[in-house]
Amino acid sequence: MKRSMRPRAFRSAILAGVSLLAVGFTGTSADAAPDPAPTEQQLADYIAAGLHGGPIAANSGSACTSGSGAGSGNGSGDCLGGSGSSSGSSGGYSSDTTGYGPTMTSWVAAFGYGLAHPDAAPPGVNDWNCKPSAAHPRPVVLVHGTWMNAYNGFAYMGQPIKDAGYCTFTLNYGRSNLLEGGGLGSLLPGVMGTGYIQDSAKQLSAFVDRVLAATGAPKVDIVAHSQGGSMANWYTKYEGGANKVQTFVTYGATHHGTSLDGIGALGRAINNLGIDVLGPIEILVGHAGIQQTIGSDFVNKLNANGDTVPGIDYTIVGTRYDEVTNPYELTFLKAGAGAKVDNILLQDGCEQDLSDHLTMMYSPRALSIALRALDPGHAVPLQCSFNPPLVGGGGSL
Repeated sequence: MKRSMRPRAFRSAILAGVSLLAVGFTGTSADAAPDPAPTEQQLADYIAAGLHGGPIAANSGSACTSGSGAGSGNGSGDCLGGSGSSSGSSGGYSSDTTGYGPTMTSWVAAFGYGLAHPDAAPPGVNDWNCKPSAAHPRPVVLVHGTWMNAYNGFAYMGQPIKDAGYCTFTLNYGRSNLLEGGGLGSLLPGVMGTGYIQDSAKQLSAFVDRVLAATGAPKVDIVAHSQGGSMANWYTKYEGGANKVQTFVTYGATHHGTSLDGIGALGRAINNLGIDVLGPIEILVGHAGIQQTIGSDFVNKLNANGDTVPGIDYTIVGTRYDEVTNPYELTFLKAGAGAKVDNILLQDGCEQDLSDHLTMMYSPRALSIALRALDPGHAVPLQCSFNPPLVGGGGSL
């Protein structure tokens, strides 16, 4: 009996640890206005200052081939990520969903269900017989974030977008194991979006092509959260997506990286001095987590030719209480030639919406912003209601 209980106990311990880590991500208090955040330029200057300490030390983990596998490098080799670390090799895959989970209004409940049912689809998605209407001619692709999956990313938004008359589709991307650099979180079947972001962008590209072939539509619209936003942004710039996307809506996306409450910025500065501190962290959080720190090779290349591509209409949503993508201004984009950008702070006009990085996907206001962006010709009234951090769902589990 004791032997049979050990795997279950081990799995339970991992589940508890991951849940606590997720809770830790959402622990910022929203009771008082936060202190002014450093600007993107201030963070960039701080990170760059680390380079003044001298050249990168040999065998420090800065090359792609050092360490235990093909790491993400620090710009000194042909690397995928640019974290200055070398934990694990590349790899991973995407997968379709099977079956449907229930509609959820609470992030906590949805996250737990998604961990236990990793392949479940959120309600309203992946009807491959759906044909877009004249009123809504483009299918909508929903893209989850890091350590999330299709279900818990869109258990709240999926059905309302479908009910508004759209063909909606989603996938599980970035599924990588520990040896492929997925981090300790990948030991849980419901934790996805951990592999190299460039690999995930290729997976998204293949999925979008399937959606276009099935629906006969010339383009898609994308609604994405967190890494899903920066990954889909990479898809539009480097994987042929520029002519296949019309409307692009992101929530808390790491378009310019994140300091992760200063931890990422500090780690980047130390790595620039030749001391690999991001490598060990990468073993925990996975390749994608480290790639999203401010100043990484991934982030630098993502924005090397400007924030946007011509022909795409961007709606970029941030929240003042985002403890993962921070400062929250890093999520906003500057419009380049031929692009339209609407940067929206969730609290503008609705101070009682206290959504953090995760619960913003369970915010009625965030949903109404998506519906308005998808159909600007029929303006949807913006909702405003209390939505607390950590829990979402108006405070109800």
